[in-house]
Amino acid sequence: MLHVGLLVKIYFIVSLLILSSSSANVVDAKDLTLNNAPTQVYFSPKGGCTEAIVDALNHAKSEILVQAYSFTSKDIAKALLEAHKRGVHIEIILDRSNRSKNYSAGDFAAHMGISTYIDSAHAIAHNKIIVIDKKTVITGSFNFTKAAENNNAENLLIISSTDLAKYYIQNWETHKEHSVAYMGR
Repeated sequence: MLHVGLLVKIYFIVSLLILSSSSANVVDAKDLTLNNAPTQVYFSPKGGCTEAIVDALNHAKSEILVQAYSFTSKDIAKALLEAHKRGVHIEIILDRSNRSKNYSAGDFAAHMGISTYIDSAHAIAHNKIIVIDKKTVITGSFNFTKAAENNNAENLLIISSTDLAKYYIQNWETHKEHSVAYMGR
């Protein structure tokens, strides 16, 4: 079994290498040693990924930044809405497919007053990232869906590191720059 710290570093470096090769405007890959970065690791199906995300969202105090293809998990949507009601600043970037789906995650978020953007600059905007309070990074293959929790083999990392969060926020901002505000249908 791989040591969690090594798994995190490998996943982070590979993710950044993939991201940096896809667009000249995306953050360049950086070597980063995460010392003393508390990390939680989850696997699905039925491994508690959704519950862990909801718990993290419930503890957000000031800001939540989301990048996702979409999200269909009612529990995650409810936690985002509750955070918004608590006054947490939330911004969401979703894939262009949210414009054509019947009542999409984009429609839900926009109708709830959450700043929502559509990233059409890529074949698929397939990130699965949540950054909370500029210090907690949620990432992995885990889609924010009921199927991901109950049926799929996926993974989720929750990493507490302001150093790591800086890179994810920079990447998030790069994608926001070429995204378009979405008001819903």
